[in-house]
Amino acid sequence: MKRYLPLALILGISISASAQDKKIEKKIDSVLKLMTLDEKIGQLNQYTGDRDATGPITNNPNKLKDIRDGKLGSMLNVRGAKETREVQEVAMQSRMKIPLIFGLDVIHGYRVTFPIPLAEAASWDLAEIENGARVAARETAASGVHWTFAPMVDIARDPRWGRVMEGAGEDTYLGSKIAFARVKGFQGKGLGNLDAVMACAKHFAAYGAAIAGRDYNAVDMSEHTLWETYLPPFKAAVDAGAATFMNSFNTLNGIPATGNSYLQRDILKGQWKYQGFVVSDWGSIGEMIAHGYAKDKEQAAELAIKAGSDMDMESRSYLPSLAKLVADKKVPVALIDDAVRRVLRKKFELGLFDDPYRFSDVARQEKEINSAENRKASLTMAEKSIVLLKNEKEILPLSKNLKKIAVIGPLGKSEKDMQGFWSIAWEKDNLVSLYQGLKNKVSNQTELLYAKGCELADSSKAGFAEAVAVAKQADVVVMAVGEAFDMSGEAKSRANIHIPGVQEDLIKAIQATGKPVVVLVMAGRPLIFNWTADNVPAIMYTWWLGSEAGNAMANVLYGDYNPSGKLPMTFPRDEGQIPLYYNYLSTGRPAKNDKDTRYRSAYLDMPNSPKFAFGYGLSYTNFDYTDLVVSKTQIKPDEKMTVSFTLKNTGKYAGEEVVQLYLQDKFASVVRPVKELKDFQKVMLKAGESKTITFTIDKEKLSFYNQQLKWGAEAGDFKLMIGTASNNIKLEKDFTLL
Repeated sequence: MKRYLPLALILGISISASAQDKKIEKKIDSVLKLMTLDEKIGQLNQYTGDRDATGPITNNPNKLKDIRDGKLGSMLNVRGAKETREVQEVAMQSRMKIPLIFGLDVIHGYRVTFPIPLAEAASWDLAEIENGARVAARETAASGVHWTFAPMVDIARDPRWGRVMEGAGEDTYLGSKIAFARVKGFQGKGLGNLDAVMACAKHFAAYGAAIAGRDYNAVDMSEHTLWETYLPPFKAAVDAGAATFMNSFNTLNGIPATGNSYLQRDILKGQWKYQGFVVSDWGSIGEMIAHGYAKDKEQAAELAIKAGSDMDMESRSYLPSLAKLVADKKVPVALIDDAVRRVLRKKFELGLFDDPYRFSDVARQEKEINSAENRKASLTMAEKSIVLLKNEKEILPLSKNLKKIAVIGPLGKSEKDMQGFWSIAWEKDNLVSLYQGLKNKVSNQTELLYAKGCELADSSKAGFAEAVAVAKQADVVVMAVGEAFDMSGEAKSRANIHIPGVQEDLIKAIQATGKPVVVLVMAGRPLIFNWTADNVPAIMYTWWLGSEAGNAMANVLYGDYNPSGKLPMTFPRDEGQIPLYYNYLSTGRPAKNDKDTRYRSAYLDMPNSPKFAFGYGLSYTNFDYTDLVVSKTQIKPDEKMTVSFTLKNTGKYAGEEVVQLYLQDKFASVVRPVKELKDFQKVMLKAGESKTITFTIDKEKLSFYNQQLKWGAEAGDFKLMIGTASNNIKLEKDFTLL
């Protein structure tokens, strides 16, 4: 009996019958008994199709033969009801007739593109974020695809890392809530429904902390930071029922995540009792050779399967190696069986064994994708994602009586860039530029002028004169600057995150005309634009907003939607401040303010503070926070404390406010952050309307991981903070946990 115990521990087997569908498990047992070892290994192998590749494709003219021979469990980058049916028909020619799973990177929309995930996070609207994933799932599933490689739930505090655009930003609490919402959106009422796709929480784990913000780079962090900051969104994905996980490219404290047993066996499949399967990132099993962790693909396969990587995406390591490793008694066949069981479980849950073609329905595809309803959902999400950074002299919203509006900047008429990185390419897409959105919005009495001014990233100022001349004719100038769609994303790390090229020089030239100027910054990450931030009266951060980008921007510019977005990442003044985030640990010599630099933890050449703080965002109206009431100032561990206050819209427009609750544990056995987001509400108020807002504080909100990595709350003093941004606290109160 003893000799089987280590294997059980390796597998992270759960003996909880309630976690499994007994009927499906019996079916899996039956299939496994009929499979040869080679067929089992085939289920752990994934190839890409020949388009939409997100990594180096291995040339293989025998893909269809491999499918017929049962050497494939999944394909990615095959899409469309007709195409997936054709490939699935080949799988049905194999001996076991086990259907394929088709996967695709549906990161922020399928046919209808939604705002990039970081932009959606700026909405702080969990219901709308879930609905965006729901729409994407319906379109994706109708096109024969069963699986999306989303959501990315990596916490990211370094905007030099291009992949910040894929996630929810820097905060663990907000990131966890959004991770849960996105998984629920993709998977709907459950796998097997024709409008649900398998979610994939990625990248497990800590990829967002890549050193120097350089993609694919190493990660080095304490166990405490891992558990406290980077793991919770993944646990939220598990709690939401995420069907799959993807491991990450990075090493974590010297061990590649793909071959990391601690992450995949001990935590995910062990402590968290995860029953889904883990897929490698593109080629990451073979990349352990380049890491210097494996000498060849055979050893890489051994390390990966033992560590808990169930499916090999495109590295071609499992197929040629695992049978030999089993024969050489280096890998127990039980490890293979466990991985295959996890893959088969999802195929049964999807209903593919009952009908391999059930998702490949051309009629349903034509009805579902790119519908007016789906585009409306994209428009709503885009409006909610926009963050108003500045609005001096109430330039915004624009008057509908303006005679001439100048649209100036390299992104003014761009359509493709509005779609953003990690979007699905379509031959005939219907993307709305800023210029087109304004054209759709203005009346016949308003003339739209246009000048490009400059390119996105070169040094030529040849177009400045024309742009200045156009600006002088206008009543107001709307400037469209930022990044091209391929400047942020995977493998798009940048050491310099200032607005590229001479775009800020163009802004200076237009500002010098004396005309009212509104700058729209379109990007996939926080950018640095200090001169613009200090001198231009009105600024909106519009990110990349997707199919309805131009219409959403026009609606917000004209006040048909009052902006309500709040930043999910801190915006630095300079790259030298990075990593910069709001929930930092205090030092023994904290600076009292930005001028307090003498023998303090401070910079001599710039302030410590960010340009724009986490949680920051303005509205066309104003909100007052008053009358804070707490039910008690001392609570026992088994008690709850209610916190209430009055929120009033004191302006002249209806609007939404994201009310943010922060807590600080003043003294603890482990130094705690100066503040931590622990709750929030998005509240709509009419002009002049007041509402009582209530939060509940319990032991869970006061808990943290101690030095022994045990979760719990410690008795002591706490500070409660409620505000409109992490650096703009309106109400405070001290209380004690007994």
